[in-house]
Amino acid sequence: MNDFDAVILANGDFPTHAVPLDVLHSTPHVVACDGAITRYPQAEVVVGDGDSIAAAFHDRLIQVDEQEDNDLTKATRYCVGRGWRSIAYLAATGGREDHTLGNIALLMRYYRDMGVEGVMFTDHGCFTPAQGDRTFPSFKGQQVSIFNFGCQEITSEGLKWDSYAYRELWQGTLNEALTSYFTLRADGCYMVYQTYEGKEKSNG
Repeated sequence: MNDFDAVILANGDFPTHAVPLDVLHSTPHVVACDGAITRYPQAEVVVGDGDSIAAAFHDRLIQVDEQEDNDLTKATRYCVGRGWRSIAYLAATGGREDHTLGNIALLMRYYRDMGVEGVMFTDHGCFTPAQGDRTFPSFKGQQVSIFNFGCQEITSEGLKWDSYAYRELWQGTLNEALTSYFTLRADGCYMVYQTYEGKEKSNG
């Protein structure tokens, strides 16, 4: 996995898989979103409106009261303001499904509008926003899904099924890597999901 400038820890399902936990423990800066500080009190700062933060953590509170954006976006702005643009997002899924879908979509907003090289880690795999031509490290049997964010053209090498400019979210799911890497070529932005385990284990 990449070396990250910072982790943003949201208030969804706290990670249990070794991959996101390794990222959490090896990244120099950890920023908690509001109530997430209670599950990881080692966090450097906590960003939010402060309503659900115990008084013990107020000395680390970066209070942002505006309600137009969620805490994940406020924490991202905090990181960008400090020059931390390689960001790992943890505990951003789970709980309410609309929050999960919204947080995944925000990853593309941060990439396109804020110059963030972000990766969102779950207990099953990771989401990576990308643009244009890119080669992804992989392994034979890794499960791969591709979500189109405005491309008119997408082609692939090293995947079981050829990619194209998907019109629906489901169309690029459930692909599979054939070797230790795969390459996507596109004329716009897209999101890639990769599992930590191969097909048999990820389905088990």
